[in-house]
Amino acid sequence: MLHALLASRRTTVLLAAATAFALSVPAARAQLPPPVSPPENPITPEKAVLGKILFWDEQLSSDNTIACGTCHRPEFGGGDLRFIANPGPDGFRPSPDDLFGSPGVIRSDDCNQYEPDPLHGFLPQSTARNSPTNLMGGYHAELFWDGRASTTFVDPQSGNVAIASGGALETQSVGPIVSSIEMAHAARDWDAVTNKLEFSHPLALADQLPADVAAALIGDPTYPDLFNTAFGDSAITSERIAFALATYQRTLVPDQTPWDDFNAGDNGALTQRQKNGLTLFTGKAGCAQCHTTGLFTNDSFRNIGLRDPATDPGREAVTGDHGDRGKMKVPSLRNVGLRLRVMHTGQFVDLNQVVGFYDRGGDFADNRDPLIVPLRLSQRERDELADFVVNGLIDSRVRNETAPFDRPRLRTETNPLNPRIYGRGSRGSGGFEPLVIAVTPPNVGNLDFKFGVFQARGSALAFAILSYSSEPPGTTWKGIPLNIDLDQMAYALALSTFGAGPGAGYATFGGELPDDPTLLGLGFYGQWFVTDPAATGGFASSAGVEFTIF
Repeated sequence: MLHALLASRRTTVLLAAATAFALSVPAARAQLPPPVSPPENPITPEKAVLGKILFWDEQLSSDNTIACGTCHRPEFGGGDLRFIANPGPDGFRPSPDDLFGSPGVIRSDDCNQYEPDPLHGFLPQSTARNSPTNLMGGYHAELFWDGRASTTFVDPQSGNVAIASGGALETQSVGPIVSSIEMAHAARDWDAVTNKLEFSHPLALADQLPADVAAALIGDPTYPDLFNTAFGDSAITSERIAFALATYQRTLVPDQTPWDDFNAGDNGALTQRQKNGLTLFTGKAGCAQCHTTGLFTNDSFRNIGLRDPATDPGREAVTGDHGDRGKMKVPSLRNVGLRLRVMHTGQFVDLNQVVGFYDRGGDFADNRDPLIVPLRLSQRERDELADFVVNGLIDSRVRNETAPFDRPRLRTETNPLNPRIYGRGSRGSGGFEPLVIAVTPPNVGNLDFKFGVFQARGSALAFAILSYSSEPPGTTWKGIPLNIDLDQMAYALALSTFGAGPGAGYATFGGELPDDPTLLGLGFYGQWFVTDPAATGGFASSAGVEFTIF
């Protein structure tokens, strides 16, 4: 009886939360039609709030550091505030032809053990292209810069066609979660993803929850509870994850811009300078030929002469058509003024640079679209055009992150220094000091907790030691800096480092943190010791790492 009563109460609470989600989305001024949902995945408030929770949960990644929303922040126009420069065609970094992508996870093998990336080593990897906005995703027939997320959604677990047409958002949603660059270790499969959600506390790493999300999480529901409310039973599958993520994103319609008000009859919504820019946009500058007003895209693929197609085939890699070489998706310009970097390369940091690029007619001729020609705009015209695009197309709800663009605060935004690296290490062969990798948050129930070491001696014996307390600064043992109290040792693990030679060794200590509330607030201190005959006392050591379980 008690179980039935509690289940009924939870269902009532979750339904109330779904209603709160619907009510939190203010009525738009109907400048854009709502995105069309495929019949296989109609929009419901229950699915939308589940999708919002999933979108902002860093536990969806394999190391609890990346959420979908990490790379798609409303206040930055649905893009990323973080960038990593990748070498461009010349192979050097930094240089003028660098590409700017979003940081992902530190490379890990199929056992979720750290391993070096050829380009980034033991730093976060980077996407090959600038993160596109997600805010207009519901209006596109194909997604990603090259359109590889197609309209037909095939469930990655079953291999069955789940949506025949109109499922680009669902197709796109399942890509980053199992990408070994963006959110996953190598060979991560959907069974691992769904199993992790089965035992994860929803949004355990986030705070400052929006009202609709907070209402959905009253009573501490599990993910199975949330899936049950959204889909009718508690099964967690790749298809349902995609359906929920896509449903949430279809509620994000940024159609309350100054242009929308102006187009609806408010002549004062745009300044005279912006009106002049709009006239140029639809006329002399020719922008509207591809960025059709309304959606501010015509959903086509174009080579605008930004880069040599030999360095990035773009659409050609999807279609196999050589005529598509270098073509990229025409993005919507809504909220582009909030973006920190634009174009698929991320090479421009403001719209004045973009206008200048188009004014000169592009930079590379191979397969350049015939619409890209020198514009010969005056400086005044260039400024007016940039003013309209930057300021006339921003939805203040997006900029201010108010409903429906409100969101939780991610743990990586708070910089809690947990884990925290402290103290100092000691050098070994070749003068290399072992360095700690400590990015995974020590939350209870974390199935993928780990910390690592690199820049150690390769093919050596390494000891990862955890203690209940630390040592005062300056403490040594056999001349080796000691950051942990060996008399309070909690756990020790001996393992061989991978790699060969001085400074090339690396290893990972990993395991599951029990979902045990009695562990909350418990502190651990870790340090690596690597056997090395060239080191003082026979060991090279790392700095210390403090973990406080939460």
